[in-house]
Amino acid sequence: MGNAFLDGTAVDADADGRYRGHIDEVWNLRPLPQGGVVTAIALRAMAAALDDPAQRLRTVHTSFVAQVAHGPVDVDVELLRRGRSMSHLRAEVRNPGAARGHLTTGIFGAPRDGFHFTDLEPPVDPPHPDDCPSFRDPPPPGMEDEDFGPMPFWDQILDGRPFLGHPPWEDYEPDRAERGCWYRFDEPPLLDDGRLDPLALIVAADVMPGAVGEKLGPQDRMWFAPSVDLTVHLLDDAHSGTLLGHNRARHAGDGYASAEMALWDYGPDQRDEPRLVAYATQLFLFTFLD
Repeated sequence: MGNAFLDGTAVDADADGRYRGHIDEVWNLRPLPQGGVVTAIALRAMAAALDDPAQRLRTVHTSFVAQVAHGPVDVDVELLRRGRSMSHLRAEVRNPGAARGHLTTGIFGAPRDGFHFTDLEPPVDPPHPDDCPSFRDPPPPGMEDEDFGPMPFWDQILDGRPFLGHPPWEDYEPDRAERGCWYRFDEPPLLDDGRLDPLALIVAADVMPGAVGEKLGPQDRMWFAPSVDLTVHLLDDAHSGTLLGHNRARHAGDGYASAEMALWDYGPDQRDEPRLVAYATQLFLFTFLD
């Protein structure tokens, strides 16, 4: 039986340095595929080109140079430097015939001697995800005609269970640009050794505009936040398909906003001591439907 994430990010080698993949329409988020899955496809091709299990993905940066639509994609991989303990690669994902697409740089590294600490705290005493509402719950009475229903991505790939912040139909006094949410994969891409596929963290991290929405509150103008870039640091292994995302926006101005996401793993039952598994930052821009 297949897995939606593993199948959706699979690549096949074509020519030297060229890979091919396919993005299903289920990954679309008004109206293009989520940037995280496009980045994951690039990284899947990079890992195949590097072919060194001793070196794991440590950090990734994607520039969203041009749009990438669902359907077939080409991935051109360039090995910038292969080292004994650290290697650098670059890949571009684009639709066939397109001049440009998403440009990603990935750095892979082997374990090294060093120090260990986490000087970041998760939200205090978050409720268990089973006790939180779901993005898939129906809207309250009187809101049935509003566009509050989940898109296929949220309905079939990743369930969101918020515990910090407000739903879009709630009238509240905006305060902090901060949201807390459990993200649960319908089909967790667990590897044979029990780890969550690290590339799945890229998808869970690429959902940062919600913090801006929390700060702004309900708006008369419908707005969207296309990504300009995405940086993710892979810090530790996750052993669950359910992750706690703590999302904050630090600044907005000139039509852009800067946000961050910390992903925490609470274990298979979401009851263990939290571990920081990924930290991400992103710049996105605002566009309006007038």
